[in-house]
Amino acid sequence: MFSVRALKYRRNVTFLWKRTNAKNMTRKLNISGIYPPIATPFTEREEVDYQKLDENLQKYSKLPFKATKATVQMTGGMAHAGADAVLVVTPCFYRGRMNSKALIHHYTKVADASPVPVVLYSVPANTGLELPVDAIVCLSQHPNIVGLKDSGGDITRIGLIIHKTRLEDFQVLAGSAGFLMAAYAVGAVGGVCALANVLGEEVCELERLCMLGDWEKARELQHRLIEPNTAVTRKYGVAALKQAMEWFGFHGGATRSPLQPLSQTELQQLHVDFSSNGWL
Repeated sequence: MFSVRALKYRRNVTFLWKRTNAKNMTRKLNISGIYPPIATPFTEREEVDYQKLDENLQKYSKLPFKATKATVQMTGGMAHAGADAVLVVTPCFYRGRMNSKALIHHYTKVADASPVPVVLYSVPANTGLELPVDAIVCLSQHPNIVGLKDSGGDITRIGLIIHKTRLEDFQVLAGSAGFLMAAYAVGAVGGVCALANVLGEEVCELERLCMLGDWEKARELQHRLIEPNTAVTRKYGVAALKQAMEWFGFHGGATRSPLQPLSQTELQQLHVDFSSNGWL
């Protein structure tokens, strides 16, 4: 199955790792399921704390994520592992010129040259650029482009993309736990959710409820995840995610500069966002 084995960044490309076999090579990759974008714990000297990372991965291996069993093998097997899919964020440095024509050209060249499947990645909060729907529809027809991770949170847009690519072998992932239920309701197949680093079992339970069509229970759980999710993403970001991981028995570690740790006021509010929803 698909595996976010390690998030290895090189410019605007994230490598996604999986275990595969000969049968998988004849069809497009199945990217359904819940994936945690693994947080990297740092020491106070801002160096990667590999021991704490390994301990996190051992804990994640007990949760029903896609990916985790292979992830646990990262330390010993990374040198011999190959990237089996790439998550490619939109180029945005000259975003004024990054229109549909330019983006289609960019992704087509990447997909043509890539020996592994490509997943499009639209994250306007970080890039200031949203991958246009017409560009996605065009790119969905490429035989080496398997799907999209959309972190914008516009459910109307996500539903439209799913509708317009319905005749293609193309899959859409929600880029946040905050709108995961809504994304499933319009046809998404999974999510890449920062909150899963903290409340992984609960995010996977939300996926299970959505897949079963138990929308009443799914709605109740989704409501309780919105504020914590916002807190560790748009509101306070990485520093909050790392702090919450510590509260829930994982190793978040220190933030690496230029990011700064939470202030005392922010820390108190973060605690409220989790405790008022019954998680602490």
